[in-house]
Amino acid sequence: MANLLRPAKQAAAIASLVAAKAAPEGFLFPVRHEQRGTPKRRSPRGDATTDVIVTAHVAGNAEVFEQVMNLHVPPGWMVADVTFGKGVFWQRIPLNRYTLHASDLKTGVDCRRLPYADGSHDCVVLDPPYMEGLFRRSKDHLAGAGSYAAFRDHYSNGEGTSIGPKYHAAVLDLYFRAGTEAHRVLRVGGVLVVKCQDEVSANQQRLTHVEIINEYAKLGLFAKDLFVVVRKNRPGMSRVIKQEHARKNHSYFIVFLKTCPGRSVRARATARPQRVAEAAK
Repeated sequence: MANLLRPAKQAAAIASLVAAKAAPEGFLFPVRHEQRGTPKRRSPRGDATTDVIVTAHVAGNAEVFEQVMNLHVPPGWMVADVTFGKGVFWQRIPLNRYTLHASDLKTGVDCRRLPYADGSHDCVVLDPPYMEGLFRRSKDHLAGAGSYAAFRDHYSNGEGTSIGPKYHAAVLDLYFRAGTEAHRVLRVGGVLVVKCQDEVSANQQRLTHVEIINEYAKLGLFAKDLFVVVRKNRPGMSRVIKQEHARKNHSYFIVFLKTCPGRSVRARATARPQRVAEAAK
């Protein structure tokens, strides 16, 4: 019997020795130490909700523009709306929320040649005509009749385009040159809000919003967000023989961020405008 109990006693003695070496003085059992330098998992902050700003809206421009500004442009910023027109975008926003510089061709300011100093503004709003019909060789063929008269009044001088590109190329040329000028007057960390719409030109599908995003990226304007505006009523077509393409009934607000040279794409996407501006100093 004694021989049978000997292994059990030996095991108990070994266990007590190990516990004595591992336990600090005054402790009966070993204390388990966590490895230093191992970060603890942080508990997620915030509350679950469905009350969020979303991408696509069946709404008017003023309703969506209000959400764009609420999300990306803090109160007190200096904003230049360089294609102000009749101020439709601003119908739901108190004008005292921002320092607003409103201009267009009717006020004598061309969005391609702004009268502002370099890096002088926090935000620029750009909504040039995205209809190729405003860039025709003859003024008798200009678009902008009837319900579209405001486009011709505020975004066109009413004359034919005698030089330079025409049709869709003229639309892109205006966006690209205006974007270059907006980049100049924006401070680093500033926001550019662009309104645009795709179109079919010469029976070819032209994804204008993609063309703008690609070109602006070369300037240092990072596409941070995009809103889709779906019109409430159905668009019509005249002189239809056979429809070749789906009729466009949506447009876009694209939010660009003027970034610091050399920053990674991930850093650009996650940075708040204020942080980007501070990093540039």
